[in-house]
Amino acid sequence: MPKHLLTAPLLLLASLLVTPLAIAQTTKPVAATAAPAADNPTVVMHTSQGDITLQLFADKSPKSVANFLRYVHEGFYPGTVFHRVIPGYLIQGGLYTKDLQPRRTHSPVQSEADNGLSNLRGTVAVARGADPNSGTSQFFINLVDDRRLDYVGNQSGLTWGYTVFGKVVKGMDVIDKIAALPTHGQGPFAADVPNPPVIIESVAVDGEPVPAAASSTAGADSSTSKSP
Repeated sequence: MPKHLLTAPLLLLASLLVTPLAIAQTTKPVAATAAPAADNPTVVMHTSQGDITLQLFADKSPKSVANFLRYVHEGFYPGTVFHRVIPGYLIQGGLYTKDLQPRRTHSPVQSEADNGLSNLRGTVAVARGADPNSGTSQFFINLVDDRRLDYVGNQSGLTWGYTVFGKVVKGMDVIDKIAALPTHGQGPFAADVPNPPVIIESVAVDGEPVPAAASSTAGADSSTSKSP
């Protein structure tokens, strides 16, 4: 089963992807709450638990934002779920349908974790596997400030950290509601699947029409991205 994002203590770290352990930071993170550039797009995500509005940092994470918007414009996300919820840590989604079947993804995006942004509460980051450059469609939203997930060096996947490419500007109450849902094991996951399922119903760039939802979920990529 693909592992993503952090898990409580070491277990959480290992289950989320390869989460960087608490290592002294070598660069000072740029606060994700800084005023975004005017050309940084806003995306509205409608879910079964409420609406979430994201500001994307195209100026700091251009490749990650372009990758995310590609999936948005293709109608990839509608019908997928937040399949992993860990209170006090993060919520993760962007790949599995409500039956927990993974969708086929595009080639991975290059990591931009060294962009100076920190994994603070409400930030959105690229979920990936042990390889820093293995992120595809999956993303996670930080429930707390967690600088253990920040870039500290390029020595290994453990020190590379996770690319922050946006933040929640509206709907953190929805995020917290999702985080408070009961969880259980289901399908390929031994735990952390919210019950009831949290379905992403639509995702669109603010001011643009809602893309038609993709219909195919066949032939899923076995090397899907993970999280800390």
